[in-house]
Amino acid sequence: MSSGCPPQSPAVAKSEVPVEGECPLLAATFAYWDNILGPRVRHIWTPKGEQRMFLSDGEVTFLANHTLNGEILRSAECGAVDVKFFVLAEKGVIIVSLIFDGELKGDKNTCALSIILPQTELPFYLPLHSICVERLKHVIRKGRIWMQKGYNIISVLSLEVVPVMELLASMKSHSVPEDINIKDTVLNDDDIGDSCHEDFLHKAVSSHLQTCGCSIVVGSNPEKVNKIVRTLCLFLTPAERKCSRLCRTDSSFKYDTGLFVQGLLKDSTGSFVLPFRQVLYSPYPTTHIDVDINTVKQMPPCHEHTYNQRRYMRSELSALWKADSEEDIAPDTVIHTDESFTPDLNIFQDVLHKDTLVKSFIDEVFMLKPGLSLRSTYLAQFLLLLHRKSLTLLKYIEDETQKGKKPFRSLRNLKTDLDLAVEGDLYIVMAFAEKLRAGLHSFVFGKPFYTSMQERDALMSF
Repeated sequence: MSSGCPPQSPAVAKSEVPVEGECPLLAATFAYWDNILGPRVRHIWTPKGEQRMFLSDGEVTFLANHTLNGEILRSAECGAVDVKFFVLAEKGVIIVSLIFDGELKGDKNTCALSIILPQTELPFYLPLHSICVERLKHVIRKGRIWMQKGYNIISVLSLEVVPVMELLASMKSHSVPEDINIKDTVLNDDDIGDSCHEDFLHKAVSSHLQTCGCSIVVGSNPEKVNKIVRTLCLFLTPAERKCSRLCRTDSSFKYDTGLFVQGLLKDSTGSFVLPFRQVLYSPYPTTHIDVDINTVKQMPPCHEHTYNQRRYMRSELSALWKADSEEDIAPDTVIHTDESFTPDLNIFQDVLHKDTLVKSFIDEVFMLKPGLSLRSTYLAQFLLLLHRKSLTLLKYIEDETQKGKKPFRSLRNLKTDLDLAVEGDLYIVMAFAEKLRAGLHSFVFGKPFYTSMQERDALMSF
């Protein structure tokens, strides 16, 4: 990189973030468009740790200014956040910028929150792009309120910029490999009960598939935790495995919103406290698996999860808007409620939906001889079966509703025609279909909100 880029202003504030291990992120910046002076960088965050590439403050400022060039005529809806992806081959970097409107010093300005990575990290970053963007989008929503009230937006942005740096550093060292050797999983055991109880394995895999492949695995033994993590990741796509993380052997990572499967170590007291807000902000419902006591819990289904998530977000933003001062509220820790919505802190419930698909698969796969490729082939056939069932379900619903023009009222016929009479089987196939067509659960179970108990009653009545 050229080092002949002097900083635009010596007054640019900078925060160094302590990060364990190698952090692939070079810097994060917050910049805004000044109507007189043009693009201005207000704050820079840089990781303090191992880095293969180094950028001076002047180079970071130059790159950050690049993200706002051409945005002076930006025309967007109020509150819109535009995501732009720059690949600057001549500089050897990639820049992900979130462009939004906000108020600084009483004037409306176009602002940009950006992260800068080496171009060589593009294959590593791309699978994690949507996770990072969704997390930064929500902190921008909170930041715009803080700006509107004349408070310091940097303190709010830091609440997500720093965890994103820590997330990328942890994924660099502990992400699940794209190709998993079945010998490192429970499915390679000689007998179904060698590593874990048969019913526990069945319930864990079934709930994992019912919650769209999102699971948290907690325990005191890192080897046991990671073995279950690898086992669950066998049921994910290669891209989803890149968004999954093994646990550390010495200390636990923090829970990170958006990962598909993550292993977490309990503390010395034998417990692990999950942050309510981050768990609720996960894009899909989550399964909670405790390998110490062999318990499996799961969050409500997709449409109820999305409903709770959006209401909580609105409640959180409303509480921020009502704050009288910066000290009145801690934007990252306080659970906000209002008269119309009180979140249920017991978001994990027992696995209520039994299935036959996973039960048959587990019974049959352990009949095959271990140590060969037979079990891997059988697993691939099982996943192909689920994928085909989900495509068939989508096509069935499309035909019954004329591609969404009519409401869906044929749940009884669907369960009979597609051989999904068992609730768990239906939920597994619908979870696969949800990832292919977002919003499927809400469409099938109707526009009015169903609680999981009402939904269960509805399913049992057909």
